[in-house]
Amino acid sequence: MSKHAPQIDELDDSTDAELQAALANNLLPIRDVSRITGVNPVTLRAWERRYGLIVPQRTAKGHRLYTEEHITRIQAILTWLNRGVAVGQVKALLKTAALPNAHVDSNGWQEARVALLNAISEQAERRLDDAFKRVELLYPPKLLCEQLLLPLLAELEQRWQGQFGATLEKVFFYSWLRSKLGARIYHNNRQLGGAPLLLVNLSDLPMEPALWLSAWLLSSADCAVDVFDWPLPPLELALAIEHIKPRATLLYSGQALASAQLPKLLADSSCPRLLVGPTVRIHQADLLALQTQLNGLHLADDPLLALETLQRLDLLGAQKAKS
Repeated sequence: MSKHAPQIDELDDSTDAELQAALANNLLPIRDVSRITGVNPVTLRAWERRYGLIVPQRTAKGHRLYTEEHITRIQAILTWLNRGVAVGQVKALLKTAALPNAHVDSNGWQEARVALLNAISEQAERRLDDAFKRVELLYPPKLLCEQLLLPLLAELEQRWQGQFGATLEKVFFYSWLRSKLGARIYHNNRQLGGAPLLLVNLSDLPMEPALWLSAWLLSSADCAVDVFDWPLPPLELALAIEHIKPRATLLYSGQALASAQLPKLLADSSCPRLLVGPTVRIHQADLLALQTQLNGLHLADDPLLALETLQRLDLLGAQKAKS
């Protein structure tokens, strides 16, 4: 089989009687497990093949089928990963009846971050690809953002203050990140229907990395996304909303905005609005006042909080898809 051929358990085989009988008995296909747990199918297969963490049932045609116990086990794996445990150490820990309260060393994430930093400093695109693929295969997007990419961005931002070569590193890394995440978002969008979530960059800086991280996280949560990586005047933003009819609009800025501009940008529209980024902290007092005046306005400091907010508002997932 070609390495580019689709996995058999991703195929829609409605004529497979064994598969249909298994689904009728409350067994779950991999796509549903991915939706429920937030762990993509590629990672689930890697946990199975490399580490034996999850061993699903199989039909004669090779379809993977999961039970509720598998779901519980995946959630336990995520708990350990969130504590900083390397994926290779999780299997032994799953035998423990209770989760310990002790903090687990996070050297694995530090090593991954150093590998990315070294590749960025030398503009070594292939090494950067390889270093990211090693961790992307094993961890879900939310954990990658929390433990690797957001700390990496914070470290780079400090490192670039007044350093010769900073612009070169920034353009190289931001271009790579937008290309990498954009490809994943495009692939996800092809699989998803319904109203998209519209993300708009309000910053003067193109290729805002946290905007693309937000788009990737939301796309990974089974939500189609449209990304406008350039500021729009308020009237043209309203026109975009009228044409696209998004389920919600996410406006990102890492910079201060003109205070007089905020009410125009955030004025009532036909969908909820979420303002995300450091601008929320910069304009905290003004925005809290606007929240009392504008219906449907929500605030989040970073991509992780944006994801949590939209989940809490039930604005993500296939259940919002429209025919």
